[in-house]
Amino acid sequence: MKLTQIVFRTVALSLLLTGVVAQAQITGTVTDKTTSKPAVGDTVVLVDVQTGMGEVAKTTTDAGGHYKLTKPGHSNYLVRAIHQGAPYFIGAPEGNAPGDISVYDVTAKVPGVFVEADVLEFEAANGQLQVTERYFVHNPSQPPTTQWSKQSFQIVLPQEAVVEGAGAQRPGGLPTSINLDADGPKGHYAFNFPIQPDDGDKSTLFEISYHVPYSGGTFTFKPQVLLPTQSIGVLLPKSMTFSSKTGLAFKSVPQDPTIQTFVAKNAVPGKEVEFTISGTGSIPREEQGAQGGQQPEAGAPGSGPGGGLGAPIATPDPLTKYKWYIVTLVILLMAAAAAFLLRKPASATGFEGGTVQPFAPSPTDKSAALLNALKDELFAVESEKIAGTLAPAEYAEVKAALETVLRRALKRK
Repeated sequence: MKLTQIVFRTVALSLLLTGVVAQAQITGTVTDKTTSKPAVGDTVVLVDVQTGMGEVAKTTTDAGGHYKLTKPGHSNYLVRAIHQGAPYFIGAPEGNAPGDISVYDVTAKVPGVFVEADVLEFEAANGQLQVTERYFVHNPSQPPTTQWSKQSFQIVLPQEAVVEGAGAQRPGGLPTSINLDADGPKGHYAFNFPIQPDDGDKSTLFEISYHVPYSGGTFTFKPQVLLPTQSIGVLLPKSMTFSSKTGLAFKSVPQDPTIQTFVAKNAVPGKEVEFTISGTGSIPREEQGAQGGQQPEAGAPGSGPGGGLGAPIATPDPLTKYKWYIVTLVILLMAAAAAFLLRKPASATGFEGGTVQPFAPSPTDKSAALLNALKDELFAVESEKIAGTLAPAEYAEVKAALETVLRRALKRK
């Protein structure tokens, strides 16, 4: 018994001394990119990824926007700055690297926010019409300002629609499942999710999956345009039929031989949009882009995820750069964190203009990519918790799953 106590105390003392030695300072500046001035009085928190995003140090920025935090030991840390209620994250810097953070002012409505593309994908079977709808939303505000409220982004679905799931993705961030809030009359919904300023050509993505009754084998949609929309796209299997006789004019775009694509341009609030879907069928997924029954060779265009979408036509398809999201259904948004925890984020795969270039990372790169993806998703989940857009039960479930995967990954590191 005494020997056990001695060993325990020796280990505890060793850990304590190690922690003291390992302590290091993180210093940086929080800059309000909206005003181009230091962010004064913002809360800055050091969170430990390995302990479920637990807060291990906290401070506030001074009159120059500067902050200082002490790392209590060696772990995977993130630094979170909270500006006007909105959280912004960076990975904790190593050594003497500065921990500078950019934040933006928040307002309920930002002038100039628009939808680059509203893309609807249809499949039908067993008396139900399945719809997956995605909105690519741009915030080109100058000075850059985050649009955020309980009604950050509003949509209108058919009154018959039964919502199955919703998700969103920040510019350059990872997909996050979120709750969709009822917003007035039946069929009206809102995303309580920030529309941050664009990050280069990266915008905010919203997605919703729902179904409508389809016993008669036909359904007429009358989408309500609430923001200026550059393109409305409709994708459906070859076995189904699309027709549009009134409202905004749709044109067939023969981009992909395996699916039908119809596009209408320049939809504005108040302009009538109407089209009818009929027939049944599913969009092929396993052999996208196979030519003459031949699968593309490894490393060839179309062999990567979302590849094989057909050669571009003379007039570029307005939806070409969204195909990777559209044809693969952006499973990352709806299912689950595990799918994208085992691969690099899209921005690291060479995704550019709708093409995913294959890559062959080393085992070290794979391990680093996995840990980075895990950390990114953990603080994305934490962000949604802070924003109130993630239900407590879902937050606990997702966080527990991520922590389990993270612990296993760290053991193998």
